[in-house]
This record gives sequence, structure tokens and C-alpha cells, in this order.
Amino acid sequence: MPEAADFMQPADPDDDRTGAPLMNLSAIIGRIEEAVETETASIRTDMRFDIKASNARKSRYLYELNKAISSLRGAMLGEEQRAGIVRLRDKLARNEAVIGAHLSAVAEVAALMQDAIQRAEADGTYSADEFGREANPA
Repeated sequence: MPEAADFMQPADPDDDRTGAPLMNLSAIIGRIEEAVETETASIRTDMRFDIKASNARKSRYLYELNKAISSLRGAMLGEEQRAGIVRLRDKLARNEAVIGAHLSAVAEVAALMQDAIQRAEADGTYSADEFGREANPA
């Protein structure tokens, strides 16, 4: 497989071997962009968004992307594909930030729920925390 830098060079418009694979690559990049945009927006707005299904879709598209790149067999990317990759990279960075914020919020809610459950289960009579607070008033 050619170096990544080789793919960033313009394709030869007179080379018929690269036409279909490059169009296929553009279509796959477009599908990935759409999936990432949908996921980013949905995580922000839809509490019932199915992240598991979205991850499965992105994994399938990544597989397709790898196959499309393999089918290029050393062909150089066209301007359309290079621009698509740059756009996709930016969208993935925003998506990563939104997913990170979502995971942080989920962890915070889980910690609050765990604390509430522990408080509800313990009446304080025999808990070590309560004995420690009694002995060392702060």
C-alpha cells in the first residue's frame, strides 16, 4: 500500500483506472460525514439516540473506507477526495468532543445515583463513615 502522503497528491484525470474507485471513495466519505453529523447532533438533542447502532454503522463505513482505499492501488486522490477527508477530519474532531462530553455527563450522573443509593441503603446506625464522623467532629 502506498504511503499516506502519496494519496494526498492529485489524481491524474486522464487515468481511467482511478475514476470509479475515486467516485466510490467520495461516496463513502459522504456517507461517513452524514453518519458523524447525525450522531453529533443526536447526542446533543435526543436522549433516546441509539449510540450502539450508530457505532455499528460507523464501523461498517470504516470497513468500506478501508476497502475503497485498497482498491485505489496506488492511485492519487483527487481534489474532491482530499477536501472530503479534510472535512471528515473536522467533523470527527467535533464528534469526539461531543462524545467526550456525553461520557463525562453519564459518569457524573452514575456517580450521583451511586451516592443516592448508598445513602438510601444506610441509615447510619452501623456505618463506618458515621462512626468516623461522630468520633472526629469537623
